[in-house]
Amino acid sequence: MAEKKNDSPATAAARPATDDAPAARRGGILRSLSARLLLLTAAFVFFGVMLIFLPTLSGYRLTWLKDRVAMAELATLAVSAAPDHMVSEPLREELLNSAGVLVVVVRTENARKLVLQSRRPAMAEARYDLRQLGWWRALRDTLSTLIAGGERVIVVIDRPPTIKAEFIELAMHERALYQALVTHAAGILRYALILALLAGIVIYLTLHWLLIRPVRRLGNAMSRFGAAPEQPVAPPLSGRRDEIGDLEQAFAAMQRQIRDLLEEKSRLAALGAAVSRISHELRNMLAGAHMISDRLAEADDPLVRCFAPKLLHSLQRAISFCSATLRYGRLREPSPHRAIIALHDVVDEVFASLPQRRGLRLDNRVPRALHVDADPDQLFRALFNLAHNAARALHATPPAAGAPAISISAREMDGGVEIIIADNGPGLPQKVREHLFEPFVAASAAHGGSGLGLAITHEIVHLHEGEIDLINPPPSGTGTAFRIFIPARLRMVGDAARSGGSAAAARADDAAAGGA
Repeated sequence: MAEKKNDSPATAAARPATDDAPAARRGGILRSLSARLLLLTAAFVFFGVMLIFLPTLSGYRLTWLKDRVAMAELATLAVSAAPDHMVSEPLREELLNSAGVLVVVVRTENARKLVLQSRRPAMAEARYDLRQLGWWRALRDTLSTLIAGGERVIVVIDRPPTIKAEFIELAMHERALYQALVTHAAGILRYALILALLAGIVIYLTLHWLLIRPVRRLGNAMSRFGAAPEQPVAPPLSGRRDEIGDLEQAFAAMQRQIRDLLEEKSRLAALGAAVSRISHELRNMLAGAHMISDRLAEADDPLVRCFAPKLLHSLQRAISFCSATLRYGRLREPSPHRAIIALHDVVDEVFASLPQRRGLRLDNRVPRALHVDADPDQLFRALFNLAHNAARALHATPPAAGAPAISISAREMDGGVEIIIADNGPGLPQKVREHLFEPFVAASAAHGGSGLGLAITHEIVHLHEGEIDLINPPPSGTGTAFRIFIPARLRMVGDAARSGGSAAAARADDAAAGGA
């Protein structure tokens, strides 16, 4: 019975959060996208209201001052209606108090007339002319009033609304104006906060329905799929035609591709295990046949003595191939044992090992003097896979004109040898070209092959630090042509030295090349 392991607080704190836990739960509600969206929306709306806060406050201040001018004008009319334009002291104080001013002066065409004056006049500290007032000056005067705090006596000049005069001038305490501005500003801020909150909630609910909810649904589906990719997970398809719909379609396509890839990898693993077991048994059988062939080589029959070395060589290559297949089942090819070999002879062996098909022409165009620095068995397998695939394709679909033909040519290039394997068959479909060197995808699988030949050839060429690619279009204009480039080890040593390799490593590779 397994013991339950208790983690210490430090271990529990160091353990990363699970993938299926939402980010909001790991980092708090303020770290969630929904909360951030709500806060940002409210902040932007509040900022927008603040942009019109001072202009609104300036408009309110101007209206308040004009109301005082109108009330001062009414007081002036009351004085004008009195006998001899004289009023009693109590009435004068009542008119000044009702207008909220200290002094009222009217300027007519003839003279400047003092209409009303308080018994306790004070020195004015600021003067505001409302007749020519721009928006910038209005903002500045509003800030000045708020900064002063209502402790000043100001003079206000404006055109009277009804009486015929050039202007009316009044002096007043600024405290009432300051208190009115503060009250009005508090109301604006209160309504701005309410508006920001309401707008934030409306925008949040809209974006939550359009964006947050489908993204969260996609995230949950991805978490479930990541936890068990082999289990079928229904993709959250909403049928939308916007970016969210495109994301849902892409996720559904990714699920299908990954599930197909996992199934393919599972089949490949099962096939590798089966091939490994078969290769193990076949290698034992071939070892026995190799021993019998050794005895045949000692026979006196000239014909037997002529073919016995070729039979021994073929059996040895088959045993090596079985051993290599076992190693391939362990997910990699063996490192090549490179040697300087005659490429023409290797191509002759490849053509001799192909199944004999009537009418198939095999053309070895490799110069006899051309040598290549490669592993002979691995190079044979690479060329045989390509030639065998071509023979299968030509047998399945013969060329429209002329006899089916396979040709192998080669030439020396700067630092290596280039090999061209071409045929005049039907060519490769575009779908196969997109996944050319992947297992079970190549065209040979459709013609009765296993679909592993090109994948193995690709790995062999890359173990030689070489290159393999499809020539498009082929040199003859029809069929299929592959190009293989095998670099010489001297070039590889030079590349390593130029990329900062040590001199000792270069000397070791040179010695290996000389020994080979």
